Amino acid sequence: MTERAMQEPTLLLLTALADAPRHGYALIQEVSAISDGRVKMRTGTLYGALDRLLQQGLIEVAAEEVVDGRARRSYALTDAGRGALAAEAERLRAVATEAERRLSVSVARPRVRGAFA
Repeated sequence: MTERAMQEPTLLLLTALADAPRHGYALIQEVSAISDGRVKMRTGTLYGALDRLLQQGLIEVAAEEVVDGRARRSYALTDAGRGALAAEAERLRAVATEAERRLSVSVARPRVRGAFA
């Protein structure tokens, strides 16, 4: 595969949308949950990413409603978004499998001495 690896915010957003459409605030909460609190997406970053993903055809607006006088959009994965997420999950799985294989190989290596040893 010659495509570039997916950036983590994109991966997290697509993952957050994989099981259900969500609006912006719910996406921020989902990204935090998926990353175990490591990634806290700011509103400006979120909507910039959503605009980019809309333009790329990876997500679509699933619904628009007015809540407390404010417009609220819910976003969902498109078939292209689902395919991109599946391809990235497979790429990551292959890399992780190879990393685990290499870590399990018991190779005697000479000990490297530091300058202060």
